[in-house]
Amino acid sequence: MTAAKVLSKYKSSINSDLSIVKSANKGVNSVIFSELVEISGMNRNFLAEQVFDISLKTMLRYQREKKKLNPRNSEIALKLLKLFNKGIEIFSTMNTFMLWLNKPAYGLGDQVPITLMNTNTGIDLIEEELIRIEFGALA
Repeated sequence: MTAAKVLSKYKSSINSDLSIVKSANKGVNSVIFSELVEISGMNRNFLAEQVFDISLKTMLRYQREKKKLNPRNSEIALKLLKLFNKGIEIFSTMNTFMLWLNKPAYGLGDQVPITLMNTNTGIDLIEEELIRIEFGALA
């Protein structure tokens, strides 16, 4: 599935912070994990263990059993989709955005953005940096 199709599928869930909270509290289907991997090219182990703080084996079992993610992981997944959407807007392609995510960012104290994705605040900081880039304010 293309990034555009995945983002379109979740559009109503990521169009505002309130819609993210509401959708996260209901729980999102764990298939979102595979969709995130597919559109981003991120390593499945990294995404499961470092971002969602859950073993890949458990995440794959959730998918087989068609389980929903808990509110915390649902929120992380939805915020990542929103972040990917913004990244594609600014960098034009997911590949270019992923390259940026994997290099130290001056506006984030030379942290590698992808390493900040394990917390909601980290995702927010990456999004704020993208907005600064969008408006040409890199410092």
